[in-house]
Amino acid sequence: MSATEADFYEVLGVARDADGATIKSAYRKLAMQHHPDRNQGCKENEAKFKAVSAAYDCLKDPQKRAAYDRFGHAAFQNGGPGAGGHGAADFGDIGDIFETIFGSAFGGGGRAQPRRGADLRYDMQIDLEDAFHGKSTEIEIEVSQNCDTCHGSGATPGTHARTCNLCNGRGQVRAKQGFFVVERPCPNCHGSGEVITSPCRDCGGEGRVDRPQKLAVEIPPGVDTGTRIRLSGKGEAGPRGAPPGDLYIFVHVKPHTIFQREGTTLATRVPISFTKAALGGSIDIPNIDGEEVTIEIPAGIQSGKQLRQRGAGMPVLQGRGRGDLVIEIAVETPTKLTKEQRALLEQFRETETGDECPESRGFFDKLKDAFGG
Repeated sequence: MSATEADFYEVLGVARDADGATIKSAYRKLAMQHHPDRNQGCKENEAKFKAVSAAYDCLKDPQKRAAYDRFGHAAFQNGGPGAGGHGAADFGDIGDIFETIFGSAFGGGGRAQPRRGADLRYDMQIDLEDAFHGKSTEIEIEVSQNCDTCHGSGATPGTHARTCNLCNGRGQVRAKQGFFVVERPCPNCHGSGEVITSPCRDCGGEGRVDRPQKLAVEIPPGVDTGTRIRLSGKGEAGPRGAPPGDLYIFVHVKPHTIFQREGTTLATRVPISFTKAALGGSIDIPNIDGEEVTIEIPAGIQSGKQLRQRGAGMPVLQGRGRGDLVIEIAVETPTKLTKEQRALLEQFRETETGDECPESRGFFDKLKDAFGG
């Protein structure tokens, strides 16, 4: 690296392992500070502005940055791995032949199409009740939007982008690679064929600025963790008026204190008294929809037995009907008895023959057979 070529990282004042957001933030700060419009006639600030712009132009592009980290400024000189200049001009005829035969497969095709903005992700947590009923809500995110000053053009109002003098507006430059000549996006205009000589002071020539935005979101009934909701055109604005990306909302349903969910099926564990388990009956439990569900308990039911209530579960996302509600029975043994209750149970025990609990009797019979009792 020659003494006249300053290190791009030092120009922006960032570490060599800085991420893209840090580099972008440093560039915007320095570009605003040294912008020619704010420093009329100051050659020193003009030179610094150009240096800052050149450094950011390289480091914001992952491929250029990788080449720069490995080869320094030599990566962009004629013949270098990142070169895109006029070093291959003598081979124009060969390049024309390859472009005619193979077209864009060898880099031909003229200017690059406007690059749409990046897609964004937003993670939203909701309650199980909201997942059941659906929800209308509003979110606020900070996102790049078209600059109001230049209306997304990136140029100072009253000025326009000029034709790139490196590629003459083609958006492509030719470079020699061994015996071949290939076309690449112009490093000066990034394939657009135009260069902004007077960048907008509010967006630094990007045509977009970061600002908060409120968005209305409709959560449909039946969503589950992992459900993705797409808001078309609500992502990051594209550079210099290019189309915006999309915003994807990823839903996360919080665990519920009563119900567990598996798809459209809801499950819960319900304790019942041992008398109800023995004699049977019915119980009413509040469901996720706020309505009570009556569950019929058959006589002699055991702990762990599952009862299914059809159509009492979660709604089907973007469909019809509902899943099921599964009730797991837990027979509760009483721990506090009155004297009268204890006396009644003692009378019941005296009348037991073993046939009342066939599973217990069968178990002990097997033990006796196993040990020769």
